[in-house]
Amino acid sequence: MDADIITIGDEILIGQIIDTNSAWIAQKLNAEGINIRQITSISDHPEHIIAALKDSGEKSSLVLITGGLGPTRDDLTKSALCTYFGTHLVENPEVLEHITQLLTPRGISINSLNREQALVPEKATVLHNKLGTAPGLWFSEKGKIYVFMPGVPFEMKYLVDNEVIPRVRKLFNTPVILHRTVLTQGLAESTLAEKIEVWEDNLPESLKLAYLPSPQNVRLRLTARGENEDKLLKLLDQKIKALNELIPENIFGYDDDTMAGNVGKLLYNNGQTLSVAESCTGGNIAHFLTLNPGSSAYFKGGIVAYSNELKVKLLGVNPHLIAENGAVSKEVAEAMALGARQAMNTDYSIATTGIAGPDGGTEEKPVGTIWIAIAGPNTLISKRFTFANNRERTIIRSTQTALNLLRLELLKSSSKGK
Repeated sequence: MDADIITIGDEILIGQIIDTNSAWIAQKLNAEGINIRQITSISDHPEHIIAALKDSGEKSSLVLITGGLGPTRDDLTKSALCTYFGTHLVENPEVLEHITQLLTPRGISINSLNREQALVPEKATVLHNKLGTAPGLWFSEKGKIYVFMPGVPFEMKYLVDNEVIPRVRKLFNTPVILHRTVLTQGLAESTLAEKIEVWEDNLPESLKLAYLPSPQNVRLRLTARGENEDKLLKLLDQKIKALNELIPENIFGYDDDTMAGNVGKLLYNNGQTLSVAESCTGGNIAHFLTLNPGSSAYFKGGIVAYSNELKVKLLGVNPHLIAENGAVSKEVAEAMALGARQAMNTDYSIATTGIAGPDGGTEEKPVGTIWIAIAGPNTLISKRFTFANNRERTIIRSTQTALNLLRLELLKSSSKGK
C-alpha cells in the first residue's frame, strides 16, 4: 500500500520553518507497513492544493495532509477541499462546543474567525482534536483516503496516534515492515561496501540494505518485509550476526546507539574513568560524552588546550617537544594524553591535536591532519589521520574516531581481563 504526505504552508517553502511533520508521519506509517511514495510541500494557494490532491489521489491509496486549517484568512485549505470534493462548508456543533470549551477558560472571546473553524466540509468525517481548535478531516473518495490535519506538530501527532492510525488499521491489511540499523565506524562507504559485498549479494529478497553515510559514521539500514514478524526478526538477527563476524571492530552499535554512549557504558561497567585533552576538537569530545545522562559516573572532565601555552601550563607538555616536532605531532598528542590522565587522575584519557582548517596546512601536514592519542593504565597509543578540508566535518570525524579508538582499547582490556 502506498501513501503520500503533503505539507501546506509558505513558511515551509521559504525556509522559515523546517518540515518535521513529514518525517514523523513517515516513520509512523512505515511502522504500519505502509510504503511512502512521495512527500510534497506546497504553498497556501487553492490551485496548488487541488493539483497536489489530484496527483497524489491518482497514485496512492492514502494521502495525509498537514497545514492550512488555522483560523486566519491565509489558511485556504478548507475552501480548496470543497472545490476538489464537490461539497460545501457546514457548521459542526460539536466542533463549535469544543472550541468554546477550549478558549473560554483562557479568557478568549469567541469571534468570527473562531466560529469559522467550526465550519467543515459536509462530506468529511470530523476527527476530534482535543488539543486544538482545528479538527482533523477524513475523506473517503473513489476508494482513496484523504486525511487533513493541523500543521501544529503536537496537534497533528495526537490525531495520527489517536484517530488516523486506528482507522487505517481497520481498513487496510498491510505487511510487516521492520528496520534494524547497524552503526559502523572506521571504514569509508566504498571500502565498507567492498568488505561486505558477498554478504550483501546473498541477502534474501525480503531484506533490503541501504548505506547511510554521515560525518559521524556509516549506517547500514536493513529493512525486512513480510507477513510473519517472528520470522523476520530471526532473519534480521541471523544476518546481523554474520555481518558482525565480517567487520567486528567496525560495528559499534545499533539503531539509536551513539559512540559516546556506548563508550560510556564500557567505562561504567568496568568502573573506570575518563578525561580529555582537546586542541583541534575544541571540547567536542566532552560535549558528546556529557550528552549522555549519568556521564558524571565515568567522565571527570576535560581541558581545551588550544594554544601551545596552555598545552605546556595545564597539561605539562614539554615545550621542547612542541619546538622540535610541532604541536600537531605524535609526541605532543601523547604528552597531552599523559598530562590529562595525571592532572585529572583518571584511568583513561583522550588527546587530540591537528589542523582543522581551512588554513594552516603544509605539504608535510596538510589541512585535515589529526593526531589522536589514548593513554590508559597499561597503554599509550597514538595514530595519525587525514580527514577532509571541511572544518566542521573534520571536528566531528576526529571526535568519533577518538572515541572509537578508546572503545577498541576498552574492549581489548576487557577481553584480556577475562
